[in-house]
Amino acid sequence: MRIVSFLPSATELIFELGAGKELVGVTHECNYPEQAKTIPRVINSVFDPLKMTSLQIDDKIQELVKSGSTIFVVNEENIKNAKPDLIIGQGTCAVCSAYTTEINKALEILDKKPEVEVIDPHNIDEILDGVCVIAKKIDQENRGNELVKSLRDRISKIQNQDYPKRPKVLCIEWIEPFFTSGHWIPQMIEIAGGTNLLSSTGEHSRKMTLDEIMVADPDIIIMMPCGFDTQRTSSECTNYLKKNTRWQNLRAVKSGNVFAVDANSYFSKPSIRTITGIEILAKIIHPEKFTSMTTPKDGFTKI
Repeated sequence: MRIVSFLPSATELIFELGAGKELVGVTHECNYPEQAKTIPRVINSVFDPLKMTSLQIDDKIQELVKSGSTIFVVNEENIKNAKPDLIIGQGTCAVCSAYTTEINKALEILDKKPEVEVIDPHNIDEILDGVCVIAKKIDQENRGNELVKSLRDRISKIQNQDYPKRPKVLCIEWIEPFFTSGHWIPQMIEIAGGTNLLSSTGEHSRKMTLDEIMVADPDIIIMMPCGFDTQRTSSECTNYLKKNTRWQNLRAVKSGNVFAVDANSYFSKPSIRTITGIEILAKIIHPEKFTSMTTPKDGFTKI
């Protein structure tokens, strides 16, 4: 089978299931695992977010949306050369990754129309259901079921802990302007023993004001800008938020409970690595319970 992945988390999963050799096209964001970087890119972004601040990225996206321009472009030559039997994409967010619009453009380019599988998860259970769907599509159903079982076991170890106190936790998906963290993030917080603020499981992320944050007055703030790693998040927060006197008056800031996480790896995408994200959250929210639990070295840091 010749597979094209329009979704980084699907690329990651296909390698995890042992079918990486069947991938003949991926997106510019598919950089994990390392082998994914060698596969032809069938999708590219029209701008380079690595060279821009969060405000500049937001302004650019707003400009593209208002003008009716695309954020992602299909590489016509590479998609033709790929000759896929199956395209896997996502219908969750048109900004974060290639969307159904790009799939339709690819179908217009291809003479032989491939099968298309679009996943649209909005919570952890739907992410795990998506694993089973993709595994079945690529003839790896047994391995997919085994993987999901192991992931659910890891979730249960955290979810079934006794938490006498559940700190109020606010996750922030964008720095300038502020955005709530929606979709699966609220559920991740609840599983990890926190009380999620200002968003609900399954909801899209939305803009929020500093006034809302001040009223909520969280015990813990976790910065997870979509697509940013820990270092970039920490750096941008330091440059922007530490100059804001109102921000400095927040309970979480005063108590030193503001954290940056690797959102790109463990939170932004509907990936099997969101389970690692739950483990990271557990260590942040209840360090006394999870001191010995191993999480990635660069998974989070205190700001």
